[in-house]
Amino acid sequence: MTAPSHTSSYYAASANDKNIRPELTGEVTADVCVIGAGFTGLSTAIHLAESGFKVVVVEASRIGFGASGRNGGQIVHSYSRDMDFITKHYGKQTGDEMGAMAFEGGKIIRRLVKDYNIQCDLKDGGIFAACNSKQLKELEGKKALWESHGHTELEMLTESSIQQYVGTDRYSGGLLDKSGGHFHPLNLVLGEAAAFESLGGVIYEASPVTRVEEGAKAKIHSARGCVTADYVVVAGNAYLNGLIPKLEQKAMPCGTQVITTEPLSEQQQKELLPQDNCVEDCNYLLDYFRLSGDGRLIYGGGVTYGAREPSKIESLIVPKMLKTFPQLKNTRIDYAWTGNFLLTLMRLPQFGRIGTNIYYAQGYSGHGVTSSHLAGRVLSDAIQGQAERYDVFASLPQYPFPGGRAFRVPYTAIGAAYYNLRDKLGI
Repeated sequence: MTAPSHTSSYYAASANDKNIRPELTGEVTADVCVIGAGFTGLSTAIHLAESGFKVVVVEASRIGFGASGRNGGQIVHSYSRDMDFITKHYGKQTGDEMGAMAFEGGKIIRRLVKDYNIQCDLKDGGIFAACNSKQLKELEGKKALWESHGHTELEMLTESSIQQYVGTDRYSGGLLDKSGGHFHPLNLVLGEAAAFESLGGVIYEASPVTRVEEGAKAKIHSARGCVTADYVVVAGNAYLNGLIPKLEQKAMPCGTQVITTEPLSEQQQKELLPQDNCVEDCNYLLDYFRLSGDGRLIYGGGVTYGAREPSKIESLIVPKMLKTFPQLKNTRIDYAWTGNFLLTLMRLPQFGRIGTNIYYAQGYSGHGVTSSHLAGRVLSDAIQGQAERYDVFASLPQYPFPGGRAFRVPYTAIGAAYYNLRDKLGI
């Protein structure tokens, strides 16, 4: 069997750990078997291992192969839908309970980095950039909303003051989140894998799960082995590849594209991002960017629905980058890649159980970096009998996309086009 490889990204090229873990063979037993070695799976595995559980992680490809190792590498708090939306649709109690967890994911990341000395170029500070006055007004509302839930490390930026952070005249202002930040995502997830292994955990790579067998003792099967466990956690997110159809019917994989420039001079870096913060704009189809640890600009954006692979990533993203930073016109692009996140109809995460002992968490809808780390803690607590916070997420309704698989892509694309037009018109 040919060893699987990561996508040809800047992250894979600069990964700290290129070792391949063994394939699952024979019969293995564990307290918990986690399917998927991304942020959700490894956060769950670490929290359980820290509590003394025997945990095995089974990965179809490589650690961080999916969104966990391909994303923009930004710590962005809350959920894809914020607490005002949650309160409006599901009540004040649910809004307050989810608000109490909304800023925990970033703290978990920082705790893991510190406790296990993970080298992932972690830096502080993130900016939400407003492209028009309407978006700036909405950011003022976000600041008030987050402060009402106890998050106070926020500062509004005017049209002139944002240029102290971002070297462009594109933005009408912004919101600085001092507790936001950015990092090398693949090196974070690889560091988390090493942390889990240091606790006695075992990871199998190149071991796609072919079947999940329900029962008092659940059993997961791969081509050459199986794991019998008291509990199973399904953490494949957008990369389940047909394993559990009833989970995949509830959400849709969507692609986002990222490019990375050649290394920039120190002068260029200071010109583009003087404070070395990460940035995302407030458009529905948003742009996001930051500097890498070795001084490259990482720039991402756009969405392809249904996980369609675009034929030329650079042609989609370079114009966006040059709209923000026209001074990079003659800058070489060294890497370009795409990766899938999982979109739900309500753009809120889906937590649940299959039977009594198979748990899942998926569908972070573009806010997976922090939400997945939170999910791991919440799932770990639930397996240990403390299910109150898990039940908050599990109580949210999980709707299929209207029209089923055949229509979810065009329906969603039409909706995105509508919101994109609104962004362009500033209405």
